[in-house]
Amino acid sequence: MFDLIKDGGVFTGILLVCSVIALAFILERTWALRRSRIMPPQLLNALDPNAEPVDQAWLRSSCESSPSPLGRLILTMLEYRAWPRTENASAVEVRARQEVVGLERGLVVLEVITGIAPLLGLVGTIYGIIPLFGDFGKAISGDQVLIAKGIGAALNKTLYGLMVAIPSLVAWSLLNKRVEELSVDLSAHCDAFLRRSYPPKSR
Repeated sequence: MFDLIKDGGVFTGILLVCSVIALAFILERTWALRRSRIMPPQLLNALDPNAEPVDQAWLRSSCESSPSPLGRLILTMLEYRAWPRTENASAVEVRARQEVVGLERGLVVLEVITGIAPLLGLVGTIYGIIPLFGDFGKAISGDQVLIAKGIGAALNKTLYGLMVAIPSLVAWSLLNKRVEELSVDLSAHCDAFLRRSYPPKSR
């Protein structure tokens, strides 16, 4: 493997760095976007429409002791509980957008790597092929195998670029879908909590 990296030159080294960065962000986002971390079970139970109303002091304490996106949204709703429902909902919506930005943190890095990895591989291939054509005339009457090996080694860089880009693209797509699903769930739970917090007569 080290021989491949050494023979591949600077472009292979850059692609290796990209692969390590992509793997790090994939693992970090997969861990960070666990449903139990975004929406702790104890808070979901408290927001269950069929459950008994919970003490707001206990709910606030639970949110502060176990920081999470859902907990921070609940704290926002409790903070503006005295406001009219529409104004409270607007404040929660602003906070929710901030939370979604936090959930998407790092995904742009995967998107960039997905885009540049094939291009880096292609540039590395072209960079490796150009010198070979300078010796192509000599190879016609000489050792053509050497030229063929050189072209093969240059094309490997394109392969390396695709090997980095494809897993990054799959991970980026799946993690984006997870963020979207979590955002919808957070919105639904917040809406249910607001409905319970504002009786029909006070809306």
